[in-house]
Amino acid sequence: MESTDKRTAASTPASESALLRPSAAASAKYSALDLVLRVLLLAASVSAVVVMATSKQTERVPVPGFPPIFTVSNSAEFNNSPAFIYFMAALSLTGLYSIITTLASISVSRKAKTVLLVFALLDVVFVGIVASATGASGAVAYIGLRGNSHVRWNKICNVYDKFCRHIGSAVALSLLAGVVLVFLSMISTFTLYKRIR
Repeated sequence: MESTDKRTAASTPASESALLRPSAAASAKYSALDLVLRVLLLAASVSAVVVMATSKQTERVPVPGFPPIFTVSNSAEFNNSPAFIYFMAALSLTGLYSIITTLASISVSRKAKTVLLVFALLDVVFVGIVASATGASGAVAYIGLRGNSHVRWNKICNVYDKFCRHIGSAVALSLLAGVVLVFLSMISTFTLYKRIR
């Protein structure tokens, strides 16, 4: 009876360590998922930048203080708002980051703990960058859609409807990029955890 207990007790730590070590198949799944998510991040961030960059609309608007027959041509474009300019810079940088990390995922061995650590840290940094850009742009877009009667900011989406649709689509795409970055951060952290454990 004792010999059986000793054998079971001795074999338990070895079997536990075998279970804790990531298998080659599990590692390949994480690497493939990481690569797919990085390509999706590239698509979402570049699409958001393109949609925001093409969000120009020119309309004739009445001149305040004059009869409605007096109108002037006025255009709405993304570079009229600092929040949208920041959005363009942040999502362009995220697109560049996704290109670099996609190429690094393909060429560098995922077994290197240093690469996993750098990916995990940078993914978290870019989650913050994309979230702040999405929040700032979303707030400005909401004011354009609804206005703010307390400070007498009029809504503009009733005049510049195409512009607002572009802005809304770009914000939605950047939200998708943010969610993808959260998943990438989770995968990088989990893979690193499995490697060092």
